[in-house]
Amino acid sequence: MPQPALCATVLETLDRVRADPSSASGLVEACLARIAAREPAVAAWEIVDEANARKAALAPGKGPLAGLAIGIKDVIDTADSVTTYGSRAYAGHRPNADAACVATLRAAGAIVLGKTVSTEFASSHPGKTRNPHDPGHTPGGSSSGSAAAVADGMVPVALGTQTAGSVIRPASFCGVVGYKGTRGWTDIAGIHPLAPTFDTLGIFARQVADIAPVRAVLAEGARPRVRPRIPRVGVCRSPVWDQCGPGSRAVLEATARRIAAAGATVFEVVLPASWDALVETHKTIMLPDMPAVFADVIARRGELVSASFKAQVRDGAAMAADIVAAARRAMALRQADFAHMVRPGEIWITPAAPDEAPAGIGNTGDPAFNRLWTLLYGPCVSLPAGVGAKGLPIGVQLVSPAGTDDDLLDAAAWVEGVLAA
Repeated sequence: MPQPALCATVLETLDRVRADPSSASGLVEACLARIAAREPAVAAWEIVDEANARKAALAPGKGPLAGLAIGIKDVIDTADSVTTYGSRAYAGHRPNADAACVATLRAAGAIVLGKTVSTEFASSHPGKTRNPHDPGHTPGGSSSGSAAAVADGMVPVALGTQTAGSVIRPASFCGVVGYKGTRGWTDIAGIHPLAPTFDTLGIFARQVADIAPVRAVLAEGARPRVRPRIPRVGVCRSPVWDQCGPGSRAVLEATARRIAAAGATVFEVVLPASWDALVETHKTIMLPDMPAVFADVIARRGELVSASFKAQVRDGAAMAADIVAAARRAMALRQADFAHMVRPGEIWITPAAPDEAPAGIGNTGDPAFNRLWTLLYGPCVSLPAGVGAKGLPIGVQLVSPAGTDDDLLDAAAWVEGVLAA
């Protein structure tokens, strides 16, 4: 039996509802039909709130996101549906209020379709979601369900979070656009913390242009439309290049050649030796952030928390204070370096993940190629750029210094156009 078509994109949805508000119901029904057909194979959703979504679609209003169906990662509070934070310790939990981002999106007319699967507390212990391109492979994590739901055409856009590589890596594995904003780009109140030093909201969509109108609602002063532009592009193989698989290597090199042929100035980025340890620096800061957040739930409901997560919390608690302080000083220095190394009108490209998605769903993959950029606080975009040996998607990661989100999205839209051509 033929599967229902993919849902409309963000821009298609907004245009249709603007022209005919009554079309919102049909657009939501198209999402629900796709979910009904594909969810048994993909398992992207913790809960689909059909009744509330249908009710909201009957009166979409006139806000900038009127009628837009959206998926919400299950570490983000929603007052009208269960939020479990990906943990058995919070089964059946109902928050008292929406997270700030959810409230803002609803006020703009967005329709919450449901909660997408997260790994446990947005860390590494996986959920049930499978890669929509091949259910025998991981979709990545921690924003597993959001990436998979968008990739499979179940919903036009979904929210995720990133503390290490939880937006960029699953976007690469699932073949969608993933945007992780500058740290602090929007209010994250009501999002369960993992490591507050790094926790950042992100967005998944099927094209770069679909990120901008959602970002504009959530970030004061952000542009609601991209303006594709040719950037200067630095090719940065990153300090962990030796961990890059043949698929990601080939896709990065091919992307660099194609954008150079299309008119961009492309150059090699040679990082100073002081950057070599920054992947480990991220871990040294992230893990000690966790005990203050999770000590209470482990004390009260530890039997419902995975052994691997409890081990992370123990490791964080055991980290020596002087080592953590030194790591934080190194982070501040390298953030300042990054801001000076990248010239106006310039972006860097680097691998988004070690390679295509690994087989199995017991492991969400390695965030080694994301930790550095999360540490530097700047925006990151994963763009679908090719496929690996098994035919699964591989993305490239575009990065720039903190506060340059709109410019990065403009450059990403141009690169996306080159790759599509």
